[in-house]
Amino acid sequence: MADPRARYFRRLRRLRRSARRWSVLAAGLGGAAAVLTPYAGLGLPDAAWAAAAGGSIALAAWRWVDFRALAAQPAPPPPDPALAGEQARAKLIAAVQRLPVGRSALDEVRRQQARFALRGSSAASPWARLDRASLTLSGLAGRLTGPGEPAVLEAAVAEQSLRDLAHRVATIEKALRFAPADTRPALEEARQNLVDQLESGVVAYERLVAAAASYVAEDGRAATEHPAVSRLTEASDMLRGVAAGLAELRDLTEPMRIPPQTA
Repeated sequence: MADPRARYFRRLRRLRRSARRWSVLAAGLGGAAAVLTPYAGLGLPDAAWAAAAGGSIALAAWRWVDFRALAAQPAPPPPDPALAGEQARAKLIAAVQRLPVGRSALDEVRRQQARFALRGSSAASPWARLDRASLTLSGLAGRLTGPGEPAVLEAAVAEQSLRDLAHRVATIEKALRFAPADTRPALEEARQNLVDQLESGVVAYERLVAAAASYVAEDGRAATEHPAVSRLTEASDMLRGVAAGLAELRDLTEPMRIPPQTA
């Protein structure tokens, strides 16, 4: 969304330029009409000069009126720097995402930022394992068709929940550094409970990824020979047959050749 203050001043500059342009044109046409009408006498061309000059003067006057009316209005307040920065960031992200590899690059940047935020936390190791499993599942998602499609949706919901759980663990660990001594046992117990939930959740996610890999492997395994292998075998047999036929044809035509005459 455009800044209202910038839009206001842009419109003000546009009206000023338009008013000046029509003023110059009206002065030129009015001067030409004032000089040429008495010089050539009154006629049909004089009416055209006078009409053009009058129309230019009227348009110039309207433009100046519009400019002064807009200038009399108070300018919108300047935008909040935080809001302006957020809008600029959103525009930059949208521009990068339109690039061929922009979305992948942004996902990697976000992943590294999240990993850096969890550095030193007990949730860092489960987070890294979840990242690796998530990347593996992303590569398998395109082949999880039919009965495997609901598993992709369930995995996305579970991944988001586990990432939120990891952030909660990191937040509680930060609070433990400044918590009074009498409140630390309860916080430590809550932290350990969340860590256990995160560990079990990551293990379950990894098992899901392994099951998805098994599904893809079994779905692509044929009971007989793979169609591509059978087609290559048929093509090889055909080429060998053609080669054998050409060899037999050559053997039949060689005795029919006339030997060269000797002097």
